[in-house]
Amino acid sequence: MKYARQIIGYHGCSTAIADDLLSGKPFVQSENDYDWLGRGIYFWEFGPERARDWAKEQAKHKGFDPAVVGAVIQLGRCFDLLDTKYTAELKDAFELLSNDYGANGKQMPRNMGNAPDLKLRRLDCAVLNYYLDGLEASATSPIAYQTVRGGFPEGEMAFDGSLIPRQTHIQVAVRDPACIVGTFRPRWST
Repeated sequence: MKYARQIIGYHGCSTAIADDLLSGKPFVQSENDYDWLGRGIYFWEFGPERARDWAKEQAKHKGFDPAVVGAVIQLGRCFDLLDTKYTAELKDAFELLSNDYGANGKQMPRNMGNAPDLKLRRLDCAVLNYYLDGLEASATSPIAYQTVRGGFPEGEMAFDGSLIPRQTHIQVAVRDPACIVGTFRPRWST
């Protein structure tokens, strides 16, 4: 489906990377085997504070000054996991990948981490990459999805007895950098 709408996304990074991106250098796609939405350039949809929190957390471990870059993103052909049409396709994708792994004598990747947040999404990443790459390479009717979008409940509950996680967010992985219309520095970002 072609999404005619644009969103504002926020990308957490170091100040050095933010300066490069704002000067026109290209974003670098993440290709970690644990990325939640598969390969792509990651943004929090309308979530500047969540992007800043993530950048601060990364900065503690990696020793850099955190920053956030805002971007206007055209969703284009979006594999939208907030639409049941797309999540329904994932069962078939999982079965195809599982058969491939079994035929090659390999063990399927697993999502891992501390419950309830399984932050290392190796299985989800493998299924999405396998399926989307397969659609793009299809000889009969290739489909190249430009973005992947999903909603994720994450974090501790907002208050005692709540079922509202504090870090719930919508994340977008941009697979086609042409979907990034422009970038900006949020006013509060340093």
